[in-house]
Formats: sequence, C-alpha cells, structure tokens
Amino acid sequence: MSPAAGSGRTLHLLTGCTAAGKTELALRWAELHGAEIVSCDSLLFYRGMDIGTAKPSREELRRVPHHLVDIRDVRDPMNAATYASLAHAAACAIAERGRPVLVVGGSGFYLKSFLAPVADGVEVPDGVRSRVAALLETSGLPGAVELLRSLNPGGLGPLDLDNPRRVASALGRCLASGRTLAELSEAFSRVVHPFAGWEVRLARVERPAAELEERIRARTEAMLGAGLVSEVSRLLEHGLLENPSAARAIGYRETIDVLQGRAAPEGLAGAIRRDTRALVKKQRTWFRTQLPAHPVLDASGPEVLGRLFLR
Repeated sequence: MSPAAGSGRTLHLLTGCTAAGKTELALRWAELHGAEIVSCDSLLFYRGMDIGTAKPSREELRRVPHHLVDIRDVRDPMNAATYASLAHAAACAIAERGRPVLVVGGSGFYLKSFLAPVADGVEVPDGVRSRVAALLETSGLPGAVELLRSLNPGGLGPLDLDNPRRVASALGRCLASGRTLAELSEAFSRVVHPFAGWEVRLARVERPAAELEERIRARTEAMLGAGLVSEVSRLLEHGLLENPSAARAIGYRETIDVLQGRAAPEGLAGAIRRDTRALVKKQRTWFRTQLPAHPVLDASGPEVLGRLFLR
C-alpha cells in the first residue's frame, strides 16, 4: 500500500459527473491500495436497477469489496439519515480491518453526508404527509404558506415560499416536531455529523466536453442494447412507481414515458442523452458551489491514478 492511500480514520472521496469514468478509476485505485468501496450513488442501492444505473458488473464487484450496493427493494426509498448511518457503519468496519475507505459517486446530497450533517432526526409520519398533501390539493400553495406562517410567528426566514416542495417539507417538519423553523434550524446547527474527526481527501474527475458527449452517447446506446426497456418494464411490476426518486431517475423516467405511451420509442435515446447532459450541468454547478476546495483531474490523463488523493 502506498503512502497516498492512508489508513485508519481517513475517507477518500472520488466524485465527478455522470459518465466521467469514476467506476473504472475507483476499481483500479482500490486494487492498487487494497481499499474497499462505499457507494455514494443514489440508485445503486436498489436491486434490479442495473442497466439504467450503469451499476458495476458482477465481475467488477468481485474485483473489489463494495458496500451499499443492492441493499434495498426498488419500492423502498432511501433517505439521507439512513444512508449516513449505513455509510458510517461500513466505513468504520473497513477502517477497523486496516483498509482504506474509498467513497465513490456523484450524488450530491449523499456525498454531503460525509462532509456535514444532512438530517436532524425529525421523522415526518405518513399521516402528517397526507395532511399536508391534502391541504395543498384543497387550498393550494397560499393555504400551505398561511398555515406555515401561523406556526412560525417569528417569520419564515429564507424559505422559498414559491417552491411548493420546500413549503410542504417545512410545514410537515413543523407539524411533526411541534417546533418552529427557527428552532429546527438551531437544533440542526448543533448536530454532529457521523464523520466528524475523520480526515477527508476529496478528488473530482472531469472529461473534455467532446469526450464526455461521446461517452454519454455510447453509454446510452449500450444501455438500450443491453435491455433497458425490459428492465424498466420489470421494475414497474415490482413497484418502481412507489419510489418517486428512483422512477424519476434519468434513463428510467424517459423509458417509463415510452412504456406508458407519453413518448415515442424512436425518441428514447435522444431524450436520455438530453437529460443526461442537463444532469451533468447541474452536477458541475453543485460540485463548484457545495464542495470544499478540491483538485479537479482529467479522468483521461495518463497520470490521473497516481495523482488521486495526494496531499
């Protein structure tokens, strides 16, 4: 094992946009340094979501021990608090074995759980969610905002009152906890995240625009050729639509539109490529604005493997 790999309570975080080539780089780095991989991809949790997620193959999973892959049924959503707990347990177990921990993925919300608290433990019961949904249905956004204001006489702070999803979330949390948004924010500021005290070494990989575009095209064709439509059809039978975040994932939502007659089959590849490009743009913005300072390396560069995680 080289000095760059580190040991003990150290996290090696490898991120980058979709189709940048994180999987192969991670496998090669892990093999070189004896590391184990913790997935930070919002879809690799789900059994059966294989083709549309570009999930590592069985052969690749055998090359290096992987954690948090294929751990949930497709109808069973993941949340940030659960993910942080599972990831912490996996990382601690890897570190106790004396092996480097390599976290790999481009899902920002889950990636953030390694850097800062992402949840404060407030659980919103289904009954409260139903009440909020019913209010939005009958009274619209103004009605929800009115109730939220009544529960927060001190004001609503920076909450985006034009965003129904954010208003619904804030209202649900206030109703479930019996606290104001200010009180919830104060409690959240005192939360110690699971990885406090760990050393974090963060690296991001990128590709030139033309190269990434070609990889997106090739990846889309490969997914369709491997049977993406059949995979989505099968997942629908197993409750995919019960998990909105999974059903809205790129590759899946476009295919669902085709299967349910809202889009033409001949436009499927183009729709997936278009939405993948939009996701890449969104991911890059998130990486630039939400991550601490970190090196950005050309994934196609001849020395990228040796430069990952150097101090």
